[in-house]
Amino acid sequence: MTTTSLQRLALALTAGAALAASLSACVPLVVGGAAVVGAGMVATDRRSSGAQLDDQGIELRASARVREIANDQMYVSVTSYNRQVLLTGAVGNEADRRRVEDVVRRVDNVRSVVNELTIGAPSTFQERSSDTLIAGKIKASLLDAKDVFANSFKVVVERGTVYLMGLATRRETDRATDIARGVSGVQKVVRVVEIVSEAELAGQPQQGGTGAAPGGSRSNVPLPPMEPLPPAGPSQPSGGAIATPVR
Repeated sequence: MTTTSLQRLALALTAGAALAASLSACVPLVVGGAAVVGAGMVATDRRSSGAQLDDQGIELRASARVREIANDQMYVSVTSYNRQVLLTGAVGNEADRRRVEDVVRRVDNVRSVVNELTIGAPSTFQERSSDTLIAGKIKASLLDAKDVFANSFKVVVERGTVYLMGLATRRETDRATDIARGVSGVQKVVRVVEIVSEAELAGQPQQGGTGAAPGGSRSNVPLPPMEPLPPAGPSQPSGGAIATPVR
């Protein structure tokens, strides 16, 4: 069995587990996100092993902090990549939105928080199952692409909005954005990517050390400009992420 085949098998198993978790009833808080593909310790991850372990710890500690303030109107997904946290889901009001961000910012090792929580009702059963399928399709497409290092991205989907997290070059990020936009059901692509240069990648092992990953010492909010953006009138949401609507 080829490496790509093994990756696709692992992806299918991960997506299946995520789908089962996302469809569970009465779960106000989702650790790591229900529709997230590309998580876990990966030998070819561009993050250092230390950063990968920190991300796992951040998600666990952040979820515990949010659970302490949770109410019936909260459905919060906490996803960490290279010590940057993405918050997705829904809360009942602006005060809760700020409270969630505040408690997550105080978690050890968190470098920055991108708050994409919306105010309103939580996603439905159908929306969560659709998001999980979309995430799996995008990751499979990234694996199939010959010009993108798929393990440099984590894919999060919330109500048809795709969040690309990762360590990647501008070329890789633009290419991954185009791939995600081409998947059926995608409404918008938001890029929460730490941009690294080709030279930085050439000077770094894919994975191994326990220190910071490439770019780990730099601030990640706001994100560096990522021109040229794909067409269709991209917009800039709060939190420093760059959004690309789908035509």
